[in-house]
Amino acid sequence: MRALRLPAWKTEPELVEVDEPTPGPGQVVVKIGGAGACHSDLHLMHDFEAGALPWNPPFTLGHENAGWVHALGAGVTGLEVGQPVAVYGPWGCGTCARCRLGIDTYCENPAGAPVPGGGGGLGLDGGMAAYQLVPAARHVVPLPEGLDPVQAAPLTDAGLTPYHAIRRSWSKLPPGSTAVVIGVGGLGHVGVQILKATTAARIIAVDTRDEALRLAEEYGADLALRSSEQTAEEIRKATGGHGADVVLDFVGADATLRIGAAAARTVGDLSIVGIGGGSLPVSFFSVPYEVSIQTTYWGSRPELIEVLDLGARGLVRPKTTTFRLEDAMSAYRKMQDGTLEGRAVIVP
Repeated sequence: MRALRLPAWKTEPELVEVDEPTPGPGQVVVKIGGAGACHSDLHLMHDFEAGALPWNPPFTLGHENAGWVHALGAGVTGLEVGQPVAVYGPWGCGTCARCRLGIDTYCENPAGAPVPGGGGGLGLDGGMAAYQLVPAARHVVPLPEGLDPVQAAPLTDAGLTPYHAIRRSWSKLPPGSTAVVIGVGGLGHVGVQILKATTAARIIAVDTRDEALRLAEEYGADLALRSSEQTAEEIRKATGGHGADVVLDFVGADATLRIGAAAARTVGDLSIVGIGGGSLPVSFFSVPYEVSIQTTYWGSRPELIEVLDLGARGLVRPKTTTFRLEDAMSAYRKMQDGTLEGRAVIVP
């Protein structure tokens, strides 16, 4: 079968022939219906060197995957061949306290994981191929009725990541509150939808691109602001001087972190989701009192089940553009130059 593989750090992926996987005991092979292209894949191609991560190429890209059960290894129960499923992307050890709760993202025994701190498309073979080998059946989540794999694939990361960040701040988003989404890209435009579907907060979207702001308004943002030196002041003005109860930064650059810290309300949350490489100096007087600042990474398996339910009910639908496997690099180039709207899904 053909697969889009990263052969080495700081190289372009290559479309090559590889063997079709065969499941061992407890494993599942998924026939891929859709594999999302993620901005973090660009970091894998361009930004890392040997030793930067606990794993190295070569491996098949694609960590946002959904399709149909193709083959079951010995001992696997609860799944049937042909059943539509999504793949939970982070693969932990399965036995530590976090993994037993389904929070493989924060596995505390990385040495016991299939690949330390990674998963399919992140150190091991992902879904940009006809088939993907999933090393444990617990990572395969049945799709709810009404949700097809092309729609489901981006929900496994572009949906799950903002959902996790928003869910942890639900207590600060009652009626009368304000949430700010900075960066209305592949994750941010889904974040707007999740806020609209699961909270009563007023939503303010911030971006440098007019088309992204239009997309935010289409998906439910109450106010769209062009990012500038005055953005934090505009957010405070729009909130009666209080600031935002929750700020979700899907960029993570120096400029956006400054906006988030300046726009946050006392006792609010500032969640850094984007990996734009920025930093935020924190001291007693540099942020409003009792503002909680946290980074988040992906989400849990139980949260993925909740996201898929929102998707099946039509409450959260990422804007997608589909590409054939042989055109996958075109998707990444559009992502890199900022011309891709929403999320790219590769359909092998």
